[in-house]
Amino acid sequence: MQIAIGSDHAGFELKNDVIVYLLEKGYELQDMGPDSADSVDYPDFAHKVANAVATQENTLGILICGSGNGVCITANKHQGVRAALCWEPELGSLARQHNNANVLCLPARFIPQEKAFAIVDAYLEASFEGGRHENRVNKIEQF
Repeated sequence: MQIAIGSDHAGFELKNDVIVYLLEKGYELQDMGPDSADSVDYPDFAHKVANAVATQENTLGILICGSGNGVCITANKHQGVRAALCWEPELGSLARQHNNANVLCLPARFIPQEKAFAIVDAYLEASFEGGRHENRVNKIEQF
């Protein structure tokens, strides 16, 4: 499983922490930027991650900004992307299990590093349950 990860300036430090954490666990990552904590526009990096997931260049994505909202809204504009804003580990699990989310969005200004790691773990360790959720997920996209 290869994971695309990106952030804005507010999520830059947490993004780097998550990268180290996941590399130590053996995940393959593609860092989509930014490369510094200088002010940037979150859509630029959310589009990169969402494109990588939508084209299946990467299996999953992780996006991080101050509130998590901006990157989540942006990523969800891409066909085939189901981005979920999660601030608790249970939400990370449910995003995969019930919504088949393929992009996890984290609010860097509202969660400590340890909680971010727990959310990431819960998200990555879960899988889509299908069943009654399959029909619902299939109704999400509009063409």
